Amino acid sequence: MPSIMAQLPLRDPVDENRARSADGERGRSPSPPPHDQQYTPGPPSHADADHTSIAQPRPYVPNGVAAPPPVLAEQVVDVPAKPSLDRAQDTEDSAPPPTPPAKPVPSNPASPAARRPSALPNIPSPTSPRSPRVTYGQFRQSIDSRPSTPNGRGPSRPSVDAHKRSLTLSKGHTVSVVLISSALETIAASKEAKRSAPLRESVQRALEMVKAGQGGDKPREIFEPLRLACETRNEKLMIASLDCISKLISYSFFAETSSSPHAPTSPPPSPGPNSRNSMSGSQSTLPAPSLVDLVVHTITSCHTESTPETVSLQIVKALLSLVLSPTILVHQSSLLKAVRTVYNVFLLSVDPVNQMVAQGGLTQMVNHVFARCKITASSIPQSDSTATLSVNGDSSRSSVRASVVSSPRNSVPLPAQAPSVDGSEEAGTTLVEEPSEASSSAASVAPSEAGVATEATEGTSGEHEEDGQPNGGPNGTHHQDREPSGLAASEPTKEHDDEDEPANGAPHHQLSTNDLFIKDAFLVFRALCKLTMKPLNSESERDLKSHSMRSKLLSLHLVLMILNSHMPLFVSPSAIIYSSSSHEATPFVQAANQYLCLCLSRNAVSPVPQVFEISVEIFWRVISGLRTKLKKEIEVLLHEIFIPILEMKTSTLKQKAMIVSMLQRLCQDPQALVEIYLNYDCDSEATDNIYEHLINIVSKIVTAPITHVAPKANDPASPALQPQTKHPHGNHQVPPSFSTAALSVPGNVDTSTIGNSEAQLRRQGLECLVAVLKSLVAWGTASTSTPEPPTDPTTRSQAEESRRETMTPDFSTDRLSPGGADTRGPTPELVDDPTKFESAKQKKTTLLEGIKKFNFKPKRGIQFLIEHGFIASNQPKDIARFLLETDGLNKAAIGEYLGEGDEENIAVMHAFVDMLDLSNTPFVDALRVFLQSFRLPGEAQKIDRFMLKFAERYMSGNLNTPFANADTAYVLAYSIILLNTDAHNPQVKNRMTKQGFIANNRGINDGHDLPEDLLNSIYDEIVNNEIRMKDEVDQPIVAAPGPGLAGVLANVGRDLQKEAYMAQSNNMANKTEALFRTLMRSQRRGTGSSGQYFSASHFVHVRPMFEVAWISFLAGLSGPLQDTDDLEIVELCLDGFKAAIHIVCFFDLELERNAFVSTLAKFTFLNNLGEMKTKNMDAIKTLLDVAVTEGNHLKASWREVLTCVSQLEHMQLISSGVDVPETGRKGRARKPPTEELANESRSTHITVAADMVFSLSHYLSGTAIVDFVRALCDVSWEEIQSSGLSQHPRLFSLQKLVEISYYNMNRIRLEWSNMWEILGEHFNQVCCHKNPHVGFFALDALRQLAMRFLEKEELPHFKFQKDFLRPFEYTMIHNSNPDIRDMVLQCLQQMIQARVHNLRSGWRTMFAVFSAASKAATERIANSAFEIVTRLNKNHFPSIVRHGAFADLTVCITDFCKVSKYQKISLLAIAMLRDIIPTMLECPECGFKEPNHSSMDDPMIKYWFPVLFGFYDVIMNGEDLEVRRLALDSLFSTLKTYGSTYPVDFWDTVCQELLFPMFAVLKSSQDLSRFSTQEDMSVWLSTTMIQALRNLIDLYTFYFETLERFLDGLLDLLCVCICQENDTLARIGTSCLQQLLESNVKKLSAARWERVATTFVKLFRTTTPHQLFDESLRVEIDGSSTDMQDSADSNEQAMVPAPLSPNSENPKAGARISLNERRRIFRQIIVKCVLQLLLIETTNDLLRNDEVYNTIPPEHLLRLMGVLDHSYQFARMFNEDKELRTGLWKVGFMKHLPNLLKQESSSASTLVHVLLRMYYDPRAEHQAARPQVADRLMPLGLGVLQDFNKLRLDTQAKNIAAWTPVVAEILQGFVRFDDKAFTRYLPAIYPLATDLLSREMAPEIREGLRDYFVRVGYVQGIAERP
Repeated sequence: MPSIMAQLPLRDPVDENRARSADGERGRSPSPPPHDQQYTPGPPSHADADHTSIAQPRPYVPNGVAAPPPVLAEQVVDVPAKPSLDRAQDTEDSAPPPTPPAKPVPSNPASPAARRPSALPNIPSPTSPRSPRVTYGQFRQSIDSRPSTPNGRGPSRPSVDAHKRSLTLSKGHTVSVVLISSALETIAASKEAKRSAPLRESVQRALEMVKAGQGGDKPREIFEPLRLACETRNEKLMIASLDCISKLISYSFFAETSSSPHAPTSPPPSPGPNSRNSMSGSQSTLPAPSLVDLVVHTITSCHTESTPETVSLQIVKALLSLVLSPTILVHQSSLLKAVRTVYNVFLLSVDPVNQMVAQGGLTQMVNHVFARCKITASSIPQSDSTATLSVNGDSSRSSVRASVVSSPRNSVPLPAQAPSVDGSEEAGTTLVEEPSEASSSAASVAPSEAGVATEATEGTSGEHEEDGQPNGGPNGTHHQDREPSGLAASEPTKEHDDEDEPANGAPHHQLSTNDLFIKDAFLVFRALCKLTMKPLNSESERDLKSHSMRSKLLSLHLVLMILNSHMPLFVSPSAIIYSSSSHEATPFVQAANQYLCLCLSRNAVSPVPQVFEISVEIFWRVISGLRTKLKKEIEVLLHEIFIPILEMKTSTLKQKAMIVSMLQRLCQDPQALVEIYLNYDCDSEATDNIYEHLINIVSKIVTAPITHVAPKANDPASPALQPQTKHPHGNHQVPPSFSTAALSVPGNVDTSTIGNSEAQLRRQGLECLVAVLKSLVAWGTASTSTPEPPTDPTTRSQAEESRRETMTPDFSTDRLSPGGADTRGPTPELVDDPTKFESAKQKKTTLLEGIKKFNFKPKRGIQFLIEHGFIASNQPKDIARFLLETDGLNKAAIGEYLGEGDEENIAVMHAFVDMLDLSNTPFVDALRVFLQSFRLPGEAQKIDRFMLKFAERYMSGNLNTPFANADTAYVLAYSIILLNTDAHNPQVKNRMTKQGFIANNRGINDGHDLPEDLLNSIYDEIVNNEIRMKDEVDQPIVAAPGPGLAGVLANVGRDLQKEAYMAQSNNMANKTEALFRTLMRSQRRGTGSSGQYFSASHFVHVRPMFEVAWISFLAGLSGPLQDTDDLEIVELCLDGFKAAIHIVCFFDLELERNAFVSTLAKFTFLNNLGEMKTKNMDAIKTLLDVAVTEGNHLKASWREVLTCVSQLEHMQLISSGVDVPETGRKGRARKPPTEELANESRSTHITVAADMVFSLSHYLSGTAIVDFVRALCDVSWEEIQSSGLSQHPRLFSLQKLVEISYYNMNRIRLEWSNMWEILGEHFNQVCCHKNPHVGFFALDALRQLAMRFLEKEELPHFKFQKDFLRPFEYTMIHNSNPDIRDMVLQCLQQMIQARVHNLRSGWRTMFAVFSAASKAATERIANSAFEIVTRLNKNHFPSIVRHGAFADLTVCITDFCKVSKYQKISLLAIAMLRDIIPTMLECPECGFKEPNHSSMDDPMIKYWFPVLFGFYDVIMNGEDLEVRRLALDSLFSTLKTYGSTYPVDFWDTVCQELLFPMFAVLKSSQDLSRFSTQEDMSVWLSTTMIQALRNLIDLYTFYFETLERFLDGLLDLLCVCICQENDTLARIGTSCLQQLLESNVKKLSAARWERVATTFVKLFRTTTPHQLFDESLRVEIDGSSTDMQDSADSNEQAMVPAPLSPNSENPKAGARISLNERRRIFRQIIVKCVLQLLLIETTNDLLRNDEVYNTIPPEHLLRLMGVLDHSYQFARMFNEDKELRTGLWKVGFMKHLPNLLKQESSSASTLVHVLLRMYYDPRAEHQAARPQVADRLMPLGLGVLQDFNKLRLDTQAKNIAAWTPVVAEILQGFVRFDDKAFTRYLPAIYPLATDLLSREMAPEIREGLRDYFVRVGYVQGIAERP
């Protein structure tokens, strides 16, 4: 709003004496005298003191910058030096008489006649530079001529020299006689003097005294004619008299020295002690009122409603001189009288000049009253230093604003030797904000009834005299007799005498001058607050010129000015108000608190924009300066008024804008913001989460959809628009306007520019959100290292916060968090512990959840609250206390819960009512208290229970009642409830009358009537004041317009929105006042303190603050970003995003980080180029900036950032015209970006920022680089996938991966390994991509990186190179493209050529690559790889060995050996593997020539084993038979050749790891998996394995001494080989066993023979077919039995290892077996029979070998005989069981009748042969065993002969043929018995031999028989021996 008055050439209000000096000093006022001349080392002179600012209108300057104020705005505090003062100051400097900032002084005596002040003063050019000090100096010189001070230190002024005569005052000062005499002469010459004898006489007397040079010590004599002249009401006399009074005041003429005989201990009374309006009352009641009071009374009495303007001006001038006088101190009632009079001049004057003078004078007076209060050095404790009242370093702001800076505190004169009160304070006091004043958006004010204003001010003037305590009686109950006046205080000597009395020993506090000053300040403040509370009628609200409106605006302005300029007084603990009666001490802030709060609650809901605006401004001062003192009050105001107004639909845009602009300032102060969170959101006592709520509201404002409605010509919704119809000049009735725009309040917003549209409001809200985020950044992220001292957050915050303040361009950084947190330590009582607040917040959240549950389902809520400890127990008292004391509980829910009929609920209800204090309370009030604590339920039974309990409780607490018993109270309570409903329910038509009510209650008092007066008063109270819930006041509904024309007409001229607002706001105000009154009462009782206020100092609070509000932030920032194209708003949003992302990154909030970064990324529109706008480019820049600044904490959000960078490059390609493949969009072509945006995308900013994302990656932390690389890999893969098989795939990110690998290659190995783990995996993927262009690029990139990486030295035993090169191996294995594979080999070849000397662990990966190449499908690849390997083996063998890659080399060569397709390569590889051995033995690196090796470096394991294993591998896995054969030969020839050099333990390894495992296939079918077909396996078994077995036996024979220890293993192996179902394998096994024993027969020790015998025993047992006797096998099973033999024969086709199952596997008796199972068993039986026969043959062959027979010990021979005998007996038993054999034949066991003839005969044959040989063996041990042999031989021989005799020639020829040789041998053996034995056995043998003769026999039997009978002949003596 352009300021009307500001454009007038205004002048300081006090300057009515302006420009009257005869010397014409007006002309030289702009050039000040040099001030340094005025400074002397003595007591302070006038120019020496600090300055106090007064409010002054500022000229309007078009560009909106505050223009320099007029000259008179600034004043130097003058302290007249007086001897008595000097003494006083020497004595005590604690309370020197305060000095006013300035005083308007009468015109120079040289120009006695005061002119009518119609001409406006000159105003210096706004551009002329002036310092504040100088300006006031000029002003003084131009309006005042002062005598030099007696000590000569003050400069004498020429105008004073003109006086020839002077009057000496009692204190040594002189005053010009002309000054007084001219006025007295004027009075004496007037008609009034002639008419009035007293006047005439007093004038005469005074004139005589003056002319005689006397009267200086009799001021009352001189004053009397002036007083009487004023009472004449003659304008001329009044002017002359007042002018003279004011001049005398400025010369301290009325400062009485000894008017009081002693210094009073408390201030003396003021005039008019008993009169209600003592300000205007007569002073005659006091015998000797103080002269000061008399002067005040005289001056103020001059003003009435009809006082001429000229007189009014003189009144203001005189009062201003008096109040500002440094020597004449005005206190309390007189002071208030003076203030009220000037106030009334302002209200009643119609002259705008007078109004301005009065307003300015009032401002100065109020300012002075506060400024003279002295606060001690500790007055601004650190914990209380306020957030917006800066306490240091703010002077820059004042100079920027070119406005006055006052120094209210230091205006108190100090002794010369004492420094200012406190250094820091001095700095601080200069900073007190400039006061408000009345210029700017001038509200047109029209005169209204003068009486209203007078009444208003006089009403309050009475209240001014109230006792200093905050809770004085209503309407100004006076304690005039106790109120101090200025009399004693104005006497400096007395004052100090007074103060010198020891206060500590006195029974009560001795009031010092400063105490009086503080009390004065409080009284003025209280009076002003009360003035602000005067209600406005609807007419006044509309008329800004009405008295009541102007009064309200002025008083509000003064309150604001006081808060702006004098906040230190409020927060100072030394500012104490002492009660005159009880001497009770009340802190200033506590006393002022209630008035200030009520002032706000009344005015902050005002629909008048100007009132609302100042109220908001006042509230801001309260938050910024008093939040530590008024914690609870601020909560109430926010929760009940300001937040609801923001949320109301009926409040105007202007109102919302003003509140939001206040919030903006709050948000720019990090400490205030954090403290709001700590003190309200984390405090379970606070009903609302203020911080969270505010952020949510602001976010809603920002995101609210704009309703596009064309504004009406006169839109009532924007009241701020109305006053703009004023005219800048021409109307002299326009008073100075009141608007905060006129205030020089830093950070204040020009309200004329806000709230004009919804868009503006949204913009403001957005700025607010961004400010919050920046404050959180400043507070939370700046003090990481040392969270305790909170200096960082604020100092760091300053520059950031104010950088882009569009609404407040002059919001300088040093006020961001004034005084900064560095002036505020942690709260002294409690440490600022974040965990404590977090748990408190958690507790509050749980409590709110419990309250919510209770309000929904009370019982469930109570249960929840008990479980979580909010209710101590389930005792009724605990529950009741919670229900009574907890805010937020729904009264209806409480009523529902208490009204339930359960015993528990009734008990709780009784406890609840018992807790209500109803004692000594009127009945209706008690009922009101009762019914307001819950909502009465509707059921009659429930109400009945409540009323019964209420009556009982009331009666117990109120003994003196007219009620006979509780029944009376019960019935009456019911009756009142009915009356309440009847009187106030709109649906009731016929309301109850008073008589009806009385009639209803007849006889209820135990049969008698209640007193009618009581019932009458109850009826009246209920009808006039409905009983209703405090917090559920019904919202009055404004009638909505009815339908049709009638409705339209009815609403013409109505502002429905305003009406609705008024209705709501009145309720808000009433509710708030009620809450305040409750609060004040509790504070006064000391029951409820305002609660501990927590000062913030810890940065961690920002985390929970952000967590609770992040969704609102995100919504608030993304909404406008999406909806608007306004670049300023976009920039704001993006700033907000930056700040938010900084916070989420700093505190590692994953969910929030993802949300903000992904939202910002979406706003880049890079995936929708056609829709892109400039704002999207800004989003890109922001995202890139975020990437660069927050990289260390982005974690998974790097993905979004890098995707955008990739898309950005894509956009650049498209805009450059490059043909980029489009995939993923189903062929739809995308719109290209506009030319302008295309160019922007290539701008330096974007290009450099995008590049920095990668080039600065080496600054990222170890964990961050891993996240970065992972994200870049993901983006790269997406790019590549999106390109498909294009010839020009997108490889931007892949290229960047290569770049960042370069940048980060110098990282520590640990970090690099983590990086490469991801990079390597990505290269694996990319190199194997189906698009060969991608693969080629990736391989080449990998090669370049590898070349670079291989330059770095690698220490032994590390494997970085190996890991780095692994992608080459992966590619070779997984990419089947021969070109790619070829490229891999080329890359490695190049690396070998260039970096072979740097290769360490890399060799291993290289050989792995070549191994993989050997398996390639194309011969070219395999050949190339083999050539490289050959070269490496030839040229770099020592290097390979040195770096531990020998094993890898052998594995690689082995893999080439196993190549099936290219036999040539395989054969060459086998040769290479063989040739490695001599090279290896010769190579010094292998260390075979060094004698000693540690176990770690055993060369056998390190070098020999890999080579031998290579051979083994080829034998086992080689596909080519020839290669396998060569490998087998090579292995065994190598072992034979070099085995002699092997240590035994290495042989152990060779046997266990290489030799025996070759035959593992025989033991386990799992080993068969390596054969692709059965045929392959059969070939391998029949060729390679058989040869291997033979070679193994050969090797054992060759190195038997060494390998003897492994004989057990070999025998086990042979056992396994023999016990196979495949008889080929079994035969080879037996043959090898035979070969082993025969070859090593001489080398076997006895122990070994035992092992051999055991092996045979085991073999015989394993192969015995016991299952032949299993009856279950002979049971008939349905099914064919014919094909069994065929299937058995099929086994002969292919050689398959099938170990025999042990005999324990026989089926359980009686178990049914299937046909297939039986066939399997039959097959195995046959195999066992065959194997048994094979074993018998082997044993036979071995034992017929003389060498074996001669070596084997007899006991082991006998063991062998035992198993053979068992075999023979088994076969014989089977053969003899005809039925068994037939049964088996029948079930298909064999095609013919089964028999074991061969087994029986061959085992018997072997037994007979060996036993006979043993029997005749001459060796002693054999001879010793002969009895055992004979025991076994004889039964066997006899049995065989018996069986043979039974054989039938016709049917058993086969058997006869089989047994014939056995029988022959038996006979031959018997023949050889010695005679003794022969004779012994003859009886048994002879009959059998005889039987033989009866048969046909073979010649060998015949021969044997012949020999036998010959021997018989010899033995029996029949024949003689030849």
